[in-house]
Amino acid sequence: MKRVLLILVALETLAAGCVGTESKEPPIVGIRNMYQQPRYDTQEKKPFFADQRSMRPKPEGSVSREMEPALTWATGRTADDAYIMEVPAQLIAQRGGTEALVERGQDRYNIYCSPCHSYSGNGKGMVSRRADQLGAAGLVAPTFHDDRLRHVPDGQIYATITNGVRNMPGYAHNIPIDDRWAIVLYVRALQLSQARQAAATDATETERVQ
Repeated sequence: MKRVLLILVALETLAAGCVGTESKEPPIVGIRNMYQQPRYDTQEKKPFFADQRSMRPKPEGSVSREMEPALTWATGRTADDAYIMEVPAQLIAQRGGTEALVERGQDRYNIYCSPCHSYSGNGKGMVSRRADQLGAAGLVAPTFHDDRLRHVPDGQIYATITNGVRNMPGYAHNIPIDDRWAIVLYVRALQLSQARQAAATDATETERVQ
């Protein structure tokens, strides 16, 4: 009985000494293949494969988890390579309806787009103002209230956000697919609101002249 008690005390002492203490000895690992697994470093040569690349190419047709499987959503184009005319109705429904998606689009627009295009979309954001002051007219963002941009397909605006155009970089790496469509919807809301304001101003001016 005394031997059993001594063994238990010794085990408790040993266990207590292993908790929260530092040691220069390597850890005791019973199953080594779960602790030190054979692997290859990035870009390392791997003779196992015919091309000897350790970084395997993606299977043809595969998409990332962040990418929408429907290519029309991901690219903004139809199977005939034409731009989608309107934001996909299914996407709007999945994101809680038009109001919720417009609100999300406003949030993302204010972060990524307003520095150049301004909060109202008239192309007079702080970056554009600075570029104009420096004489760099090519860096001034266009207004969304131009008649041409009012009539371009929604898919074209989406593709511009994704891939960029002229001096504007693409934002595919910053903005997820659904958020890009949300921005498109908010741009349309801006165009509608500004068009109404312009119409009201014109009506007021007409009344003054009369």
